Amino acid sequence: MTLPALPLLSRRSVLGGVSALALSALAGPGLAMGGAVPFHPDHVVERARLLAQMRYQQRPKVPQDWLDLTYEDYQTRWFRSRDALWSTTARSYNVDFFLPGLYFPHAVQMHSVAQGLSQPIAFDLSLFDKTDKAPELSTEGALGYSGFRLRTELSEPGKKNEFCVFQGASYFRAIGIGQTYGLSARGLALKTADPEGEEFPEFTEFWLEAPAPGQREMVVHALMDSPSVTGAYRFFIQPGSPCVMEVEARLFARKELSHAGLAPLTSMFLFDRTNRSRFDDFRPAVHDSDGLLIQNGQGETLWRPLANPTRLQVSSFVDENPRGFGLMQRSRDLADFADLEAHYESRPSLWVEPKGDWGKGAVTLVEIPADKEIYDNIVAYWRPQTPYPAGSELRLDYRLTWGTGPDLPLPRVIDTASGARIFGTPGRIMTVDFEEHPLLAGDPDALDVTLTSAHVELSQGVLQRNPATGGLRLAFSFDPGSRDHVELRAQLRRDGAPASEVWLYRWTA
Repeated sequence: MTLPALPLLSRRSVLGGVSALALSALAGPGLAMGGAVPFHPDHVVERARLLAQMRYQQRPKVPQDWLDLTYEDYQTRWFRSRDALWSTTARSYNVDFFLPGLYFPHAVQMHSVAQGLSQPIAFDLSLFDKTDKAPELSTEGALGYSGFRLRTELSEPGKKNEFCVFQGASYFRAIGIGQTYGLSARGLALKTADPEGEEFPEFTEFWLEAPAPGQREMVVHALMDSPSVTGAYRFFIQPGSPCVMEVEARLFARKELSHAGLAPLTSMFLFDRTNRSRFDDFRPAVHDSDGLLIQNGQGETLWRPLANPTRLQVSSFVDENPRGFGLMQRSRDLADFADLEAHYESRPSLWVEPKGDWGKGAVTLVEIPADKEIYDNIVAYWRPQTPYPAGSELRLDYRLTWGTGPDLPLPRVIDTASGARIFGTPGRIMTVDFEEHPLLAGDPDALDVTLTSAHVELSQGVLQRNPATGGLRLAFSFDPGSRDHVELRAQLRRDGAPASEVWLYRWTA
């Protein structure tokens, strides 16, 4: 995954074309906000390469009164969509902008690209409407937009609806048609859950390619900077059901990247039937995602239900050249949540498909204790086995699909439940429900159950048809004794071949 060096002629042409764009911007934001300059995607790559050779400089924060805004204060101003970027043209997209302040201490530089020229987009507070409770704010200092959202025609001809947002550090999120925002992706995660603290690389500049009338694909370029790494990203964004993003990333390490999280995803899991008793809540479940799905390099399909642990836990699924991984929302009925406002049943799943070989490493799942649904407490990413040394260059390409999850051939796990054994010997009962599927048709006794644990003895699994789902339910029990956690694994097989995905679960006391 080393980025190949550009040929000499190509490097000279890039450096010649990038000088006005890159070097002037490195000199300071005033020069960067000049007139139009030539633009090529290689310019952003060269910017990132040049930045990596320099000492990291923290960007200035917006004025203090912007930082002191409360959440209610921040909500008193909103962008006027009729004045969006390209709103007076026939272009197929409009772009709205977000104010800085509150959770967004640094402004980002925005540029519009058309006919090979990049034009800076100046910050304009007058493009925002406000209520009579909006506080007066400074108009000088390191001001600028904190991010943007994309709008285009989705299901209503003539009406441009939003489907994608970039805002905060390197976070971005999207939805398929008919969905509501839920989990987020990031450009890069560094040192997640490490004792010395996490580092959050930031997208500091964006270039938005002006689309032609009727064009379905939107192209966004982003420059990343942080104390340890710089990067150039290009997103090819195709809205629809699902929304698909092709991501091209070029990373340049300032320091050794000993714990890099590639293609990271961030979500929220508060409770479901496995830990419902810990929450005094009228809803049966609250989560943006309910499981980690992996298709590993050996072709196995793994399903790991998410947990909200009482203490931090990190799980690593060692692999080589994974085919895909992602955080899924499989609960799709309103009754699963009984929430008429949040509509968690409409939150997207997000599937990562690596392009090329990602080598040896592990899909890593971080689960952080949380007591409220406002906290994103779930992180999943690919962690390479070998650290990237300082001065190295990394090329990383992958696809992100925001929708209902990939269409894989094996029957899926649709529910997991756990509870104490009421009668007989002490212990725990686990039930795992598999969806209705042709591979699971017929007599359940024709299927083999593989059920294992490295920690405890398990009862023989009982497999029954579930009339409520049409699929099969596997039930078994175990006694954890004094153990604080137990790892469990189950799969259905027919004639020696997989007849379901692999269910993996970590029970915790």
